Amino acid sequence: MTKVLDDLVRLLALEKIEENLFRGNSQDLGFRQLFGGQVLGQALSAASRTVPSERHVHSVHGYFLRPGDATLPIVYQVDMLRDGGSFTTRRVQAIQKGKPIFAMSASFQGDEEGFEHQCQMPEVAGPDELPSEEELAERNSHLIPEAVRDKVLVGKPIEIRPVGRFNPFNPQPADPRRYMWFRAAGSLPDDPQVHRYMLAYASDFHLLGTALLPHAVSAWTPSMQIASLDHALWYHRPLRMDDWLLYAMESPTACGSRGLSRGQIFNRQGELVASVTQESLMRKV
Repeated sequence: MTKVLDDLVRLLALEKIEENLFRGNSQDLGFRQLFGGQVLGQALSAASRTVPSERHVHSVHGYFLRPGDATLPIVYQVDMLRDGGSFTTRRVQAIQKGKPIFAMSASFQGDEEGFEHQCQMPEVAGPDELPSEEELAERNSHLIPEAVRDKVLVGKPIEIRPVGRFNPFNPQPADPRRYMWFRAAGSLPDDPQVHRYMLAYASDFHLLGTALLPHAVSAWTPSMQIASLDHALWYHRPLRMDDWLLYAMESPTACGSRGLSRGQIFNRQGELVASVTQESLMRKV
């Protein structure tokens, strides 16, 4: 495991400070505010700590209420809503400066047999044929604002290999559809919970950007105010974050300064392991 990946695993593990109360540190990725995937992953980690290990998360629904401060820790308060015969439900609030910045509900279920079907995995170039985002950033380092260049060019715990070319510093109108391969930058423990909340962390990458594609703007456009508003994630099948996963994203609509994005996540065998939906703020100021 690389040091940056080990740091992320520890970031998502959390410190238990009281019954159903946890604390996590924050990381600064060079964005204007706290990365939503970090809060999502930590909140799921907190909820998972209160659920029997034989039950796994199958759905997560979260709302981003306030911008988080990347320089401050976060307290996670877990409410134990229900422990049923088949399902367990938890509600989590993420708190900074005495106010909630994120609220999430999560449902857990034990293994159960039943009907199965799924959509087909898109046919795209494989990850071995593609450069990573880090390599692409190095090639265009002169275009990255100096204030955040060190944070952007540092090694990342999640390796991302985009399918196709997109220059965020000179965006051109494009169809609101994007594909990327991603995986943890090293081996992870076999604990399935680690892989699930690591996927929650990574699921926030590029969804908002997909909704911006038709409008020739990006997260780096100075006149844009952008933020995740809500995020829903469904886990369908077992997964490993230290093997390649394909993220197929599309944005069916944008209106009212909000963009809707959907994602499907497949493993290399073509199995649909998770689905994602997110609404984002995308406003010109």
